[in-house]
Amino acid sequence: MPQAHHLLLDGKVVAVAADRGHHFSKRVQERIVLVAGRGVEGDAHAGPFVRHRYLARRRRCLPNLRQVHLIPSELFVNLGKAGFSIAAGDLGENITTAGLDLERMPLGTLIELGPTAIVELTGLRTPCVLIDRFQAGLKRQVLSSAETGPPFESGVLGVVRAGGPVAAGDAARARLPPSPVRALPPL
Repeated sequence: MPQAHHLLLDGKVVAVAADRGHHFSKRVQERIVLVAGRGVEGDAHAGPFVRHRYLARRRRCLPNLRQVHLIPSELFVNLGKAGFSIAAGDLGENITTAGLDLERMPLGTLIELGPTAIVELTGLRTPCVLIDRFQAGLKRQVLSSAETGPPFESGVLGVVRAGGPVAAGDAARARLPPSPVRALPPL
């Protein structure tokens, strides 16, 4: 029997993006379609098994906990204050949100997107060397020096629990799991 999720937090979808190829940035779309157990329809990271190139070369039969990448738009504002120019899709995210502090949400949080889609958060997106190839110094900027909170801020990853279309302007609601909660692990 699934656990009940409590405490609903409201936000919105700012942008959606996908890319059939394994490129660092993804092209912003009018809408994307999430497919339960797979990810974003037509995206290079969709599938039941890990599609991240580095991980797939080593253990291709691992379950895909990285089906969808979400980033809060507030991160772009903070990076802009530090001199970086980042727009939706630039960091490879599929969904850009506003009003949800994604990196501080616990493991198992359900993000309801649009009319029917639901993504369950599985971990923090670990920034890799490619982030500095995109813009020099960006990796250092997303690493946290705070003693509390996540070790880095480059979005979160999740799996699709219920499919459906998602577009800019759609609602994004977070349902936090019941206590006790665990922090999102790095993925």
